[in-house]
Amino acid sequence: MENLTSTVPLMVVEGNHELELQAGNKTFEAYSSRFAFPNIESGSTSKFYYYFNAGGIHFIMLGAYIDFGRSGAQYEWLKRDLAKFNRSVTPWLVVTWHPPWYSTYTAHYKEAECMKVAMEDLLYSYGTDIVFNGHVHAYERSNRVYKYQLDPCGPVHIVIGDGGNREKMAIEHTDEPGKCPDPLSTPDSALGGQFCPSNSTTTGAFCWDQQPPYSALRESSFGHGILEMKNATWALWTWHRNQDTNSQVGDQIYIVRQPDLCPSHNVTA
Repeated sequence: MENLTSTVPLMVVEGNHELELQAGNKTFEAYSSRFAFPNIESGSTSKFYYYFNAGGIHFIMLGAYIDFGRSGAQYEWLKRDLAKFNRSVTPWLVVTWHPPWYSTYTAHYKEAECMKVAMEDLLYSYGTDIVFNGHVHAYERSNRVYKYQLDPCGPVHIVIGDGGNREKMAIEHTDEPGKCPDPLSTPDSALGGQFCPSNSTTTGAFCWDQQPPYSALRESSFGHGILEMKNATWALWTWHRNQDTNSQVGDQIYIVRQPDLCPSHNVTA
């Protein structure tokens, strides 16, 4: 990756493969050693969560494979950072972590539900605009959503774990007949291994029987995306399939902030 990493600025967040034993039988060693993190400047004591500002965006990077509970250091840091976040300086709030909260693929379905239960209310209360996740090797974009319901003040969740991998593409959806997993099989030991039940459907079932209303578009293709901030309230998201030419667009949408509609989210320090 040196040709890329030596010329293109990268900001990274840890994923589940960093839990694999590395040099000296340590975990997260390559992640911590090969990249630079502004965690000290962010007031964070950990390289697993930090923030940076770029292009009118306040980016928050969160760690899913460390303590994310409400009594933990990461949650307390997040509360402090959101409290001083100033939309007059950075109008947009974009948050990133590895395993998605909103994905309809069978792969990794609801693995991060406990993190969602712990943190979703806080991120919603400060008006998170966009969430980016990986982990699921496919593409999916949500409508604005909060607690599995359409909500004009909720963030758009984008699963963009489709850059390419050796584990093949995720293709099955939980709303397909016979594809809904056993709820007790979904907790991931890397995320604490706990089962955090939540009502994610209108019927109380663990899975929908059709593509959920919050899921706007999903496709099992390798690809990449570009986020362009047009101004303080309009952003353009474009997703391209890797196999297509540059002129072809797989998905494109304007994401619009509406401060007047969600005044409690228009937080300034």
